[in-house]
Amino acid sequence: MPLTIWRFLDGNRAHEKQSAALLSGLRSCLGEAKVDCHDIPCSEAGFSLFGGVPAVLDTLPKPDFVVGAGHRSHWPVLRARRHFGGRSVVIMKPSLPLHWFDFAIIPEHDRPQPLANVILTQGALTEPLPALDPDPCRGLLLFGGPSKHFHWDVQAVTTATEQLLRQPLQWVVSDSRRTPEGTLTQLADSGAELWDWHRCPPGWLAEQMARAGRIWVTGDSISMVFEALQSRAQVGIIPLPSRKPANKVRGAVQRLVDQGLVWDRIGSFSRDNWQPREPFNQQVSCARALLHRCGIPLPNQEPA
Repeated sequence: MPLTIWRFLDGNRAHEKQSAALLSGLRSCLGEAKVDCHDIPCSEAGFSLFGGVPAVLDTLPKPDFVVGAGHRSHWPVLRARRHFGGRSVVIMKPSLPLHWFDFAIIPEHDRPQPLANVILTQGALTEPLPALDPDPCRGLLLFGGPSKHFHWDVQAVTTATEQLLRQPLQWVVSDSRRTPEGTLTQLADSGAELWDWHRCPPGWLAEQMARAGRIWVTGDSISMVFEALQSRAQVGIIPLPSRKPANKVRGAVQRLVDQGLVWDRIGSFSRDNWQPREPFNQQVSCARALLHRCGIPLPNQEPA
């Protein structure tokens, strides 16, 4: 029998990408045909603290796991687990008590309580990228913007960008919702291929990451850093000044630098020393941990 997943969707693409990543990890561990997922929009679930049970859920096979990411998914996950069984799995640190959930998958930089139901990750879960061959002569530069954790140092970003674009690579540069207006316009004569985030089609960024030999990201964009680590490219960080001394995002990035997974100095890479990396694939190790804790054996593995 396949493993049945109920995945509650809150409408936030960033949250839904994390639960999709966990689903991908489970399929990698068990096989595509061994995981049956049912997506349930929170807006259509009809769940509330005291509301009734939506009749549509009675038509679904009973879940083994009830999964959600984001505050709006918490009550639906808990009520579905209470009425239909299975194990509740919340991704990211929840706004409700941790012990209310069977499992909580949380980035270590959020410093959750060391409870038995907590599975730690390094940063956000991300889906695997398309299986494309990376080109060592292709560079990808991604801009974030001001955030609650970092100041946007225009001079530092400009200097780093100029240094990078002088390297003899085929550069693709893109911004994001937070990038200050005019950042890409200033690069019009750089020779790089410029992409405003407004006109990037679905799947564009994942394809660019998969094709790149080198990826540089401004240090505020922790989610893009972990997406880049799903590639086979060498990954670099453009440092930005922190808004406060105790900065958990900066700490998470620094750990990646200390592990040698990313670089924070321009000039660290050369065309002569390029080697493809193994993708981070944290979704697989996280799924494996979840299955192990539930006593669910992997194929060709004896039951616990």
